Amino acid sequence: MLGQIAFGSVLMVISVLMAALAIWALETAFSRNARWLARAPHRPKLALVIVATSLAVLAMVTASVWLWAVAFHHMGVFATFEEAMYFTLVTFTTLGYGDVLMPQDWRILGGLAAANGLLHFGLMTAFMVEALRHVRVRQIEFTEG
Repeated sequence: MLGQIAFGSVLMVISVLMAALAIWALETAFSRNARWLARAPHRPKLALVIVATSLAVLAMVTASVWLWAVAFHHMGVFATFEEAMYFTLVTFTTLGYGDVLMPQDWRILGGLAAANGLLHFGLMTAFMVEALRHVRVRQIEFTEG
């Protein structure tokens, strides 16, 4: 049990670090283009920010799902990689169909994968809102200034 918690915690930390690096890269790109993003026309640039952050979030979540699926498959938890990927995606999104289950010996890792998914979706939602808010505030300041 403690081994699963430790291993799952390591996977969660790696997952969050991967997301942090991606957010850092996107924040750097937005910062370098702050003046351009602040100038008119505003609506197409807001749409660009939404698309860029949405694709970045999708990439972050996908990378984390792959991380967990590779770990599950490497440990022999599931017979095929497709099964490991499917279980991870359904668990990560907390969809939980229940058609593919973790073997009882590994079920703590399933709960940790779900917790990692919840954390990711919360962080990514906050990131998307903050990126859009930051650009919009700069646009308003640039227009008024």
